[in-house]
Amino acid sequence: MGDEIDITGDGGVMKTIVRSGKADAIIPTGDLPLVDVHYEGILAATGEVFDTTHEDNSVFSFEVGTGTVIKAWDIAVKTMKVGEVAKITCKPEYAYGSAGSPPEIPPDSTLVFEVELLACRPRKGSSLGSASEERARLEELKKQREIAAAAKEEEKKKREEAKAAAAARIQAKLGSKKVQGKGKGKAK
Repeated sequence: MGDEIDITGDGGVMKTIVRSGKADAIIPTGDLPLVDVHYEGILAATGEVFDTTHEDNSVFSFEVGTGTVIKAWDIAVKTMKVGEVAKITCKPEYAYGSAGSPPEIPPDSTLVFEVELLACRPRKGSSLGSASEERARLEELKKQREIAAAAKEEEKKKREEAKAAAAARIQAKLGSKKVQGKGKGKAK
């Protein structure tokens, strides 16, 4: 288990990495703000699980940074990589606070969540599109480059043929002048 990190600087949201994501794993960004997570929520005071996606193996999806989840999640999930599992401890002011908490959560509770970041995705209708669309776009660019390279090669071949033809004409002219010059000399 990793060291506990104070993400907010005031002890309000603490994060401990339980399992690291791969070094090259993606993170939520402005282009990939939609995330899918598995989680388990625990009351810090009692250790009681009050919410989980593990019972029915469901996935919870939300957009990071829009306030649709508790503040601690908006802050902590942005620091995670896909594949990472983190324990996120949040003080009441970063959770539900004294107002607005669900009935199963006592007001002013510190909460502990074990969160696994499963995926980061673009918003629907964003310019990124799906992976298959991106592959198709890259394939099309590759074809265009190959066509351009073939056209360049064809132009180069034509220039070389034109040079060779010009050189042959010059050689023919020089050859005919030599023949003419020899003939004139003999006639004298």
